[in-house]
Amino acid sequence: LKFIFGPSAVPALDLVDQRSVTRVTSPSGRTAYQVLGSSGKLYTCYSSCHFCTCPAFGFTVLQKSESLLCKHILAVYLSQAMGACQELTVSEEQLTSILLAEEEDER
Repeated sequence: LKFIFGPSAVPALDLVDQRSVTRVTSPSGRTAYQVLGSSGKLYTCYSSCHFCTCPAFGFTVLQKSESLLCKHILAVYLSQAMGACQELTVSEEQLTSILLAEEEDER
């Protein structure tokens, strides 16, 4: 994994070991992932479009194209593959609030 994903591999595995990945699902089937980062901040990840709200994703992946993903997205993919995601079912309104809270943080 380290050969393919570089420096993101070991921290991502650490997040999986700590069970930091939560799959958030609404009754309509919409899904997002929340990852509790090593800094204690909660990041929202979308595996369907390969996106994370963390600053490293914005800088390293989107701006500089130095990496394919951040440790949070890799942790989501690994947790999915290993069946290690925490599960949380929320209402449509709660999921909307989660998504809008991230948008507010970016402003």
